[in-house]
Amino acid sequence: MLDMELIRKDRDAVASALAKRLDPAEVTRALDEIQQLDQQRRSLISEIDGDRQRRKAEARAYAEAKRAGREPEVAAPEAGRKQLAELEAELDEVQGRLRDRMSELPNLPADDVVPGGKEANRVVRTFGAPPEIEKLRDHVELSRMLGLVDHERGVKLGGSGFWMYTGMGARLEWALLNWLIDQNIGAGYEFLLPPHLLLDTAGFAAGQFPKFYDDVYHLDRQSAPRGQFLLPTSETAILGAYQDEILETAALPLKRFAYTPCYRREAAGSHSDERGTVRGHQFNKVEIFQFTLPGQADAALGEMVAHVESLVERLGLHHQTSLLAAGDSSAAMRKTLDIEVWMPSTGKYKEVSSVSWGGDYQARRAAIRYREPGGRQTRFVHTLNGSALATSRLFPAILEQFQQPDGSVVVPEVLRDRLGADVLTPR
Repeated sequence: MLDMELIRKDRDAVASALAKRLDPAEVTRALDEIQQLDQQRRSLISEIDGDRQRRKAEARAYAEAKRAGREPEVAAPEAGRKQLAELEAELDEVQGRLRDRMSELPNLPADDVVPGGKEANRVVRTFGAPPEIEKLRDHVELSRMLGLVDHERGVKLGGSGFWMYTGMGARLEWALLNWLIDQNIGAGYEFLLPPHLLLDTAGFAAGQFPKFYDDVYHLDRQSAPRGQFLLPTSETAILGAYQDEILETAALPLKRFAYTPCYRREAAGSHSDERGTVRGHQFNKVEIFQFTLPGQADAALGEMVAHVESLVERLGLHHQTSLLAAGDSSAAMRKTLDIEVWMPSTGKYKEVSSVSWGGDYQARRAAIRYREPGGRQTRFVHTLNGSALATSRLFPAILEQFQQPDGSVVVPEVLRDRLGADVLTPR
């Protein structure tokens, strides 16, 4: 969530930042309601505190009169409890509404993030050049020729939006995952294998709930009374693992990464650039994550982007890095850079990693803090995350960029020992 104190002190700055990704009239309505609820909350707290002070004084006077054998001039202590309970119930209701309204606000985009949608994204770096391909085939045709992916049996097993890696395809997928795991360990990230089922509190902490509640697979309430869902990305699990903790300041930045399948309800589109394994309900991804001090976040973002770019470069894939506009970024993030690989069959770039800085937005929702050295006061950490990488898009990019006229595919050099092959040849 956003800092309520910032809204009180500099509403204009908050409204201006939010207007990069929301309609200004919508921002005004939201902030008006939030400030009204905040004022109600503060008035009720003041009234309740005053009532408690008064009741304590009356209770002392009542007790003293009883001890002195005098008739008390004030009512018995029980007399005002009903009124206090009503005020406390009203405060709970107002605080709940305020929390709901605050949780619906997106994060404030960073100063260098421009308003607008995809059309306002800006390419900041490009690696290599698009390969010249003599006889172009798309990754779906290549995977069938090479016996790498069985789309029909995947649909038979899971329905539309699922596939099954087979033979050398399964081995290529596994080789990619293992190579990525080794590279992230080498970059100083600690490896986690989290549960795939998470409590709803983890979805709220990450900023995915309530807005994107319907985009994930939920267990029914009878099976999971506390609310559980299949994780859409291991970012949610890594963040959720540290909820309600005070992290050791000396240990920051805390660098973690995880491998999991990711489960999403979004369906694959009918467009050619979303065919095959490019978009589906289940895919594999390795995710890096950092918890930092506020002053470390900018350097951490640059380090993470450079690390992800190096992974794609070592695979030999032509790609570009883009700074996303506010309207194309996740609502929980202040700044996002996408690393996008070239897909020759569509003549377009496809995102394989989003590296993002969330500021203290997620940490506020998850109550993750650090203690300032030599002091008792705690402050919220900053969070950063990035895909390193999404293999379901690396896989087709490798097939298309390294395809040969006869339908064979040259294996990236860094994967050859793991795969036990230099070239994938048609069956």
